[in-house]
Amino acid sequence: MPRIAIIGGTGLSQVQDMKIVKRRVVSTPWGEPSAPVITGSLNGREAVFLPRHGTGHTIPPHEVNYRANLWALRELEVDFVVAVNAVGGITEPYPPGRIAVPHQVIDYTWGRPHTFFEGRASAVTHVDFTRPYDDGLRERLVTAGKAAGIDVYDGGVYGATQGPRLETAAEIDRMARDGCDMVGMTGMPEAALARELNMAYASCAISVNWAAGRGDGGDIHGEIAETLDAGMAQVRRLVGSLLSLA
Repeated sequence: MPRIAIIGGTGLSQVQDMKIVKRRVVSTPWGEPSAPVITGSLNGREAVFLPRHGTGHTIPPHEVNYRANLWALRELEVDFVVAVNAVGGITEPYPPGRIAVPHQVIDYTWGRPHTFFEGRASAVTHVDFTRPYDDGLRERLVTAGKAAGIDVYDGGVYGATQGPRLETAAEIDRMARDGCDMVGMTGMPEAALARELNMAYASCAISVNWAAGRGDGGDIHGEIAETLDAGMAQVRRLVGSLLSLA
């Protein structure tokens, strides 16, 4: 039976109602993952959970050891990876509170170790990244959302920025011209690394605020905190629905 892993992002450091069976510290050639990997069961299905930012949310986006995280999941024989990403909405279909399953990504990050194929001991390898997210897993996420009564938007272009600072209004304008619908800081190189390891990967993106220059210019941190709590409650329901249908 395929094994599903959830990579929790900002606001999702644990999966509610998940019965924890084991916590395992996985050593990898790339260092230590963000936290011990949790194996448990939810709605009668086994699942694996890893908090991207660490147990206490102490690891900023640019310092996440993405290679160790994905390698650890592969060591645990994970087949499908659902990444939870908090994002800012850029275009109209992605207001605060909207959950989306993006279909494309543009990478604006820099300086992050982004491949397993490096060094003279490794053969030059190019992976096909035309469609960065697995279509089958994306479809399952959208179906699970409908089954849970959640308005999940099918599609969108995720723009991955370096962080940890938020973007300027001019940067968001540029991203909009590039075709980005949402902006986050953790979508890459995570998606590409999963592809290199042949794990099906998809993003469950929750819009927690309007991106810079797109909102009313109020208290952005207050807006994020308020939307994050409600949004992650929906994400937990969606994850539970996904496992029930898997």
